[in-house]
Amino acid sequence: MKIKVIGAGLAGCEAAAYLASHGAEVILYDIKPKAFTPAHSDKNFGELVCSNSLKSADVYGNACGLLKEEMRRFGSLTMRAAEETRVPAGGALAVDRAAFAHYITEKIKSDKNITVVCGEAESVPEEWSVVATGPLTTDALSKDIARVCGGRLHFFDASAPIISRESIDFSACFYGDRYGRGGDDYINCPMNKEQYESFVKELVAAEKAVLHDFEKREIFEGCMPVEVMAARGADSLRFAMLKPVGLKDGDGNKFYAVLQLRKENAAGEAYNLVGFQTNLKQGEQRRVFSMIPALKNAEFLRYGVMHRNTYINSPECLNADFSLKSNPEVFFAGQITGVEGYVESAASGLLAAIHLLRKIGGDRPVIPDNTTMLGALSAHISTPNKDFQPMNANFGILRPLENRIRDKKQRYSALAERALETVKEFKESL
Repeated sequence: MKIKVIGAGLAGCEAAAYLASHGAEVILYDIKPKAFTPAHSDKNFGELVCSNSLKSADVYGNACGLLKEEMRRFGSLTMRAAEETRVPAGGALAVDRAAFAHYITEKIKSDKNITVVCGEAESVPEEWSVVATGPLTTDALSKDIARVCGGRLHFFDASAPIISRESIDFSACFYGDRYGRGGDDYINCPMNKEQYESFVKELVAAEKAVLHDFEKREIFEGCMPVEVMAARGADSLRFAMLKPVGLKDGDGNKFYAVLQLRKENAAGEAYNLVGFQTNLKQGEQRRVFSMIPALKNAEFLRYGVMHRNTYINSPECLNADFSLKSNPEVFFAGQITGVEGYVESAASGLLAAIHLLRKIGGDRPVIPDNTTMLGALSAHISTPNKDFQPMNANFGILRPLENRIRDKKQRYSALAERALETVKEFKESL
């Protein structure tokens, strides 16, 4: 039986390699080298556009490091390529980008079970397939993806940062919604006039991440970055996402400006900075947003991002095994599913391939447990969420430990040990 894989980025190549290694006959479609997206220039597959770093190599202290180790347990092509082309970068897994893409391309093209077709796929297949076309899906295929997904297709990613609950200074904030409504859905982080003015000054002056030219117009018209709004006037944020109207603490105190934090997951372990979509560099986000008193020790589980990124509303469209609800023979993988980052994209391709093979063989889906990064990402793309946005690997999306460990280093190590044991069980169950 032939399986189509559309897109030869990390997710598509990961899926194709896994399927082929298990005896499947794969037809891999990609527009390279006849054509390129606006962000790509290398004729090879698996091109890293933004950075040569695949984030931390620390398995026990970093969420992406843990995800990479989980992937290694399944023979990940991406991880093999990274080890073969690694360059010195301290604690990060950095690679020679050209050598990395060349390695992946050679492995794909030399595999007797993979046929590469250079050309544009204009529609979603109706038979066994993996759609992994990435954040810059071509126009014709984007339209057809929107059709099969009921119009639920986003064309840019404008996400606010997410911080861990336990890093919030609760002596400097309070629960509650506007006009005295109770509940703990929101945590309110107040600022006085001096704090607010200092914050705005640093926000406007902070260094911004570089956008591609083709991204700028679409993104900034679609969703205003907090730093751009701040530059429009000293009080602009006080009449928008930092408005204090209707917010009082338990003693009835009013405030000059208030940032609201909203739960990002049902467990309440992670909180979103409401309205703080931003294009600041990550270090600047940490520096400037930590000026808000309640966030002075904030641990960022995910930084805000703004870039061109086609993705579907996966909880509405996909099952936990990455297959379409409307056609379980069609799987999606990569950033188009709402996972954020190179490693996460590759991981989704690996998962889609694992599940597709089981389904072809008539076996029931076995979804990895959310004590693992693989399982937590599967849960993210399939759990109902009216505010669904792309998510990267972070410890905040894992199921919490039964016994809370206050020391962060020890807690992360315990989470990683538990995850790797569960991954071993998951692999055995396949």
